[in-house]
Amino acid sequence: MKLLLCSLILIGLAITSLFVGVSNGALNALIDGFGQNTGGMQERTAEAVTVMVTSRIPRTVALILAGVGLSVSGLIVQMLARNKFVEPKTVGTSESAAFGLLIVLLVAPEMPIAGRMLVAMGFAMAGTALFLLLLQRISWGSIYIVPLVGLMLGGVIEAATNFFAYRTDMMQALSNWTVGDFSNILQGRYELLWLSLVLTIGAYLAADRFTVIAMGETVSTSLGLNYRRTVVFGVVIVSLITAVVVVTSGMIPFVGLIVPNLVTLIMGDNVRRNLPWVALTGACLLLASDIAGRLILHPYELPVGTTMGVIGGAGFLALLLRSMRRDR
Repeated sequence: MKLLLCSLILIGLAITSLFVGVSNGALNALIDGFGQNTGGMQERTAEAVTVMVTSRIPRTVALILAGVGLSVSGLIVQMLARNKFVEPKTVGTSESAAFGLLIVLLVAPEMPIAGRMLVAMGFAMAGTALFLLLLQRISWGSIYIVPLVGLMLGGVIEAATNFFAYRTDMMQALSNWTVGDFSNILQGRYELLWLSLVLTIGAYLAADRFTVIAMGETVSTSLGLNYRRTVVFGVVIVSLITAVVVVTSGMIPFVGLIVPNLVTLIMGDNVRRNLPWVALTGACLLLASDIAGRLILHPYELPVGTTMGVIGGAGFLALLLRSMRRDR
């Protein structure tokens, strides 16, 4: 019943997203157009349908798919790192994907979008693997060390990306991938995001394995699980989802951090049970943030990366303070 309620909230947010924006007469034009046959009304209706099909529906679907993918990838990263304060944006995965896209822009600017995604995925995998290797060499004495390592690694990669972009006059092009924004999503420019839904299904099928590897390599191996193979599978899922989202809409922070923590706080640590909740909640959060960004400065828009940065930053601080109070 609760899952159904969450689904209804998602549907409500999706419908709201379809009719919020600069062209706010779309709903009235659609309703009036079906009741009148005048030439002017038919023209308005045709324009409203065009806006809906080419922009609003693709944007809403892209937001849902990105929210699902980012929240699920955040849950997987937290299982791999055995830490609740990490996500693709705070372990260097997103920054590595952006660095890969910059290399593509410099070396092969005419490469199709599918090729760019593959290159971004390769760099994202390398960045995630480097983070996990660093974790093996540091002390696990404090849970706060892990996100600090990830933030520092991401900062180094981002600094290198900005350096090369500045030296090659690519800073403006780089900004397309460093700020999450769905205002340019149109029909034909978001379909790669369906891959994140396929990967989410794959994560659900392997959910029990991710629950086990969160207990550590020793326990996983003693239970008969191939630890390294499962880690590689998780890294591939996280890297693919991150690459697809960055290529399509840019980097969006904190979705993969806040959503899994909220769900885990209520539901516990069973990945198979949590994953549908994580997916639905992530889609709802990203839709709500995008709608808020369209309304705050209407008729202008705030990028969803900005609104999520504010919401997610406050949520991250709340999680840290709560954890510190509990540890005292």
